[in-house]
Amino acid sequence: MSDKPTDDSDTGSEGETPVYRPNPKSPREAIQPEPAPQPPARSRHVRNPIVIVINFLLSLAVLGVIAAGGLLYWGKAEFEAPGPAASEKTVIISSGSSLQQIADTLENQGVIENAYLFWAGVRAYKNAGKLKAGEYAFAAGSSMQDVMEDLVSGKAVYHMVTVPEGWTSQQIVERVREHEVLTGKLDEIPPEGSLLPETYTFTRGATRAQVISQMREAQQKALAEIWDRRIEGLPVETPEELVILASVVEKETARADERPRVAGVFVNRLRRGMRLQSDPTILYGLYGGDAWNRDRSGITRSQLDARNPYNTYQIDGLPPGPIGNPGRAAMEAVANPSRTKDLFFVADGTGGHVFAETYEQHQRNVVKWREIERTRRQQERENSSGEASGGESGNDG
Repeated sequence: MSDKPTDDSDTGSEGETPVYRPNPKSPREAIQPEPAPQPPARSRHVRNPIVIVINFLLSLAVLGVIAAGGLLYWGKAEFEAPGPAASEKTVIISSGSSLQQIADTLENQGVIENAYLFWAGVRAYKNAGKLKAGEYAFAAGSSMQDVMEDLVSGKAVYHMVTVPEGWTSQQIVERVREHEVLTGKLDEIPPEGSLLPETYTFTRGATRAQVISQMREAQQKALAEIWDRRIEGLPVETPEELVILASVVEKETARADERPRVAGVFVNRLRRGMRLQSDPTILYGLYGGDAWNRDRSGITRSQLDARNPYNTYQIDGLPPGPIGNPGRAAMEAVANPSRTKDLFFVADGTGGHVFAETYEQHQRNVVKWREIERTRRQQERENSSGEASGGESGNDG
């Protein structure tokens, strides 16, 4: 045994590298946890105020985007949600109204719940300058988007005025004047035959003059089309003459299936140089535009014999002007009359007429008509007498 102290290093043989051998730990030391490493030193850049501000601003921006997205989602859902109206609402949007005024009107009328949200939604859809004035009928539960689309499309409430075929210009003007939705005055009565009887639509705020102008334009267009499609050889030389004859046809029959045949009778008479002998022309010559408002129980002998520039029993050819405003069908009947040899017609008691080619046939038809008239009058007298008798009995009771 050597007298030198022991060493953990084994020098080994001479010239070899010494080997390190760690001191063994006791069992208690072996189970003890190793101490945690110290945290790294904090970077000086993190503590820079500029970096802190940038981080704060970025956080705010992210929160703002999230909030804006949520707000847009909510706003879109509200804009498309059913509205508060429990029934149809009629609202008048005045011309020149601003978007804010329109929104306030809709909210006040109970069509929408939130005027500001409607204002914002319309602007978001870039429709602020596209809303149209007028009278609108919004269905129950219409959403703000539905309301906006109606206002953009101009889907307003339409009103109507109907003009019966054959009415005089005076009658038409009176009806237009009486329409409560139309505005403005009518100082003049248009020329007879210049208006087309039809049903015309318009929105609230339209003027009476505009509707009359619409009727005149419609007549000019219809007459031009019909005149271009007329058959050759008609005894009318101008579109104006076609309107005159059509106005007579219109007043002679209200049945659509008879118009071409009645027109054929008058065309045949004109070709032969025969007088038209139309009763309605007598009344118009005597009473003008008020003729059809009067009692038409029948033409009297005094009316027939009175001097009258329109009386086609007294004058040759056509009257000097129309006796009313004929409809499209009557004008088409004159432009394309039935190919017939008929020269006469008389009422048959059912609303129609019986036609004849000769005067003898016509006379027989007239006798039948007069018998029908006598029977009708007798029945009216009996009915009137019976009603009076029944009234007296009731009073006695």
